[in-house]
Amino acid sequence: MSQLHQVALTFVKNIGPTLAKSLVSYFGSAEGVFNAPRSKWLKVPGIGGKTVEQMDMGAALSRAEEELKFIEKNNVEVVFYTDGRYPKRLKNCNDSPVLLYAKGNANLNSRHIISVVGTRNATEYGKHLCKQLIEELQPYNVLIVSGLALGIDVAAHKECLKLNLPTLGVLGHGLDRIYPSQNRSTAEKMVENGGLITEYPSGTIPDRENFPQRNRIVAGIADATIVVEASIKGGALITAEIANSYNRDVFAFPGRIGDDYSEGCNFLIRNNKAALLTGAADLAYILGWEKADNTKPVVEQLLLPIDLSTDELLIFDILRLHKTPLPIDDLTIKTNMATSKLAMNLLNMEMQGYIRSLPGKTYCLC
Repeated sequence: MSQLHQVALTFVKNIGPTLAKSLVSYFGSAEGVFNAPRSKWLKVPGIGGKTVEQMDMGAALSRAEEELKFIEKNNVEVVFYTDGRYPKRLKNCNDSPVLLYAKGNANLNSRHIISVVGTRNATEYGKHLCKQLIEELQPYNVLIVSGLALGIDVAAHKECLKLNLPTLGVLGHGLDRIYPSQNRSTAEKMVENGGLITEYPSGTIPDRENFPQRNRIVAGIADATIVVEASIKGGALITAEIANSYNRDVFAFPGRIGDDYSEGCNFLIRNNKAALLTGAADLAYILGWEKADNTKPVVEQLLLPIDLSTDELLIFDILRLHKTPLPIDDLTIKTNMATSKLAMNLLNMEMQGYIRSLPGKTYCLC
């Protein structure tokens, strides 16, 4: 597939990511799109006569040629959405970019990816939470994603660099600049362990409207988004809303009532738009992660249910025999217990660390 045509596709007037993907799907490749006669373009769903009239394929190819010079000179990688390296989590989002420009060595399909977002006006409380979170996430081999903005974003990136944890910055402009400029040295270090990505070509300035667009990549590329500290208005809450729309987990640290930069987090938790987070253990527990250094084989004898009641032992044995988590409705049938009694037993077992509850009211052994 021609890289020139892949890049040029993003420069065609009135063609956004969704339509670009439809065209590639219809014609087989980006090159096929450019080689197709205009009459065939009109057969593509979503393409009308007016759109075809306004397309200037020659101008798009010329602009792409210039961009390829920048790409080659600055060691930039072009990641088209049909490439294997394209982030699979992001690919599942219907409005994901058709193409990304990347620098660095980050694995965009790491086993565990978390996005950390928050206010540009981070308080000492927020910075402390950020530091504590990154330290606790280190044993899980996580790629930490953020937006390289002032405040919580850059605090997360810097903490990753200190701990030698890979971190990825998603930019709202081209790779020919760093905004804000005071984050340049951090960005340069990130390229050595992690990297920078953007959907914007060189020459794109950091316009205000680019950042909400950038936030969909931050939300879509990760397993979950964590809001560390945020006011009621701002990019962090937009990112959380986008993550929710993608059916991704969202977590937020609670803050004191009345604190401006805790108001957004408390709002998300209060309205069930984010799960309350007190540390990385909560996150790992809900997402079902195991620490990277946990090499001990799981042996059933390690769990000795000597302090369980007869009813709890019954539940334990049922869950032990089923290798997959069981919904509470199935447990009600298998145990022949009243739902209220079962729920109380499950809660006791969870408090003692024998079982864990998973999304969808399902349960499994720890």
